[in-house]
Amino acid sequence: MNFKLVFRLAGRVLLVEAAAMLLPLAVTLLYRENPLPFLIPIPILLAVGLALSALKGKDSFFPREGFFAVGLIWLLIGFFGALPFFCWSRLNPGSGLFPHFIDCFFESVSGFTTTGSSILTAVEPLPKGILFWRSFTHWLGGMGVLVLALALLPSMGSRSLNLMKAESPGPVVSKLVPKTSQSSKILYGIYCVLTGAQVIALRLAGMPWYDSVVHAFATAGTGGFSTRNLSVAAYQSPAVEIIITVFMLLFSINFALFFLVLCGKVKQALQSDELRFFLLVVAASTLLIAFNIAGYYPEGGALRHAAFQVATIISTTGFASADFNLWPEFSRCLLVILMFIGACAGSTGGGLKCSRVLLILRCIKREIRRVIHPRSVNVVKLDGRVVEEDVLCSVLIFFAAYLFIILGASLLVALDNFTFGTTFTAVVACISNIGPGLEMVGPMGNFSAFSGLSKLILSLCMIVGRLEVLPILVLLSGTAWKRS
Repeated sequence: MNFKLVFRLAGRVLLVEAAAMLLPLAVTLLYRENPLPFLIPIPILLAVGLALSALKGKDSFFPREGFFAVGLIWLLIGFFGALPFFCWSRLNPGSGLFPHFIDCFFESVSGFTTTGSSILTAVEPLPKGILFWRSFTHWLGGMGVLVLALALLPSMGSRSLNLMKAESPGPVVSKLVPKTSQSSKILYGIYCVLTGAQVIALRLAGMPWYDSVVHAFATAGTGGFSTRNLSVAAYQSPAVEIIITVFMLLFSINFALFFLVLCGKVKQALQSDELRFFLLVVAASTLLIAFNIAGYYPEGGALRHAAFQVATIISTTGFASADFNLWPEFSRCLLVILMFIGACAGSTGGGLKCSRVLLILRCIKREIRRVIHPRSVNVVKLDGRVVEEDVLCSVLIFFAAYLFIILGASLLVALDNFTFGTTFTAVVACISNIGPGLEMVGPMGNFSAFSGLSKLILSLCMIVGRLEVLPILVLLSGTAWKRS
């Protein structure tokens, strides 16, 4: 393991995080708030980042180093990203909003992993600078902190692809153009344009500029942190809900498809099997839930609320326009299923990813055919191309690891002695990067009641879900720490 190079890369990313804190610092100064929650962490980040960046060593960098570096870097940015929350809580000891550093770490990791789970019992008492940083972490983590670093920092050669493979979601990772750094810039260009379009749309719908920017950050990263205790429901605006619904779905689509559209290959983009599967699941789930909850909204609005909640769950954003904890059991069960399915690969959303679910279903179909016709030759295809057996194997292994981690984490979190619905959906909401679950951790609830141990486990689940298992497992593997 080339530790010096790994730590040097970590130092560069911490410098990017220090630069990112300048924006919420500017917001703090704009609204004449106490700037110390950012003036203290920025020098610390600069000192640690510069020290690590100065390390010298060999440039040999292989997939093992890539996965190890990604796992370590996400733990570090979560730790240092918690410092503004911690500093604010120490400057305001009577608030009771961040009782311990573990609460700050949970909130930071939830932000960067675009989960949106929160330990806060109320968000409106927080200053605008802190709320801005809270949602800005969504935007930074949505496309990937390392993808941002690759776009901003000088070219790192072959190391770039190994980092991108380790951080990017989906069973298959490919570059949009030959150079990885150029691919990163294209991805962030699309990301910024869509974010800006949503800010303008929300402002035109009557939302204040500050709220528009914060909610656009949370939507773009499919995170879901809001400036209101009641989330999007607080605005009581069908126009705002429709705009956010549309953009949640847009950010759930593979960004490579947007690139195809920009290149004039619209037909090829629309022929994506994953896109069709995703839209089919969204449409079917919306209609089923709307029909099921029609009696809850006799004045109308069942379809709008159903569409919003389906979009917010399958995109793993986590906003709320209604308390779906109060909905019928059928609708709640369907939403839990959507938590597992998640968004498309190559998007900012979490979950298993639609491409994996589609491949698993096609593998099941192939096995049924093999039983009926043992001598037949059956292959699994995606977008008209045969999927290699090693890719199918990795998908099935990922699915198994995903389930085992959920079961193991649920068993540990169950030590807090909450109900099965609270415990299980809390773990699923964290590992799928969704935010709300059911019962105590529903859309109007929070994670404050969990013990420190459970918060650490759930924080680790968020990172495991965001990095799709392997980087964290590599980080925890004893073999990875060997120098050979």
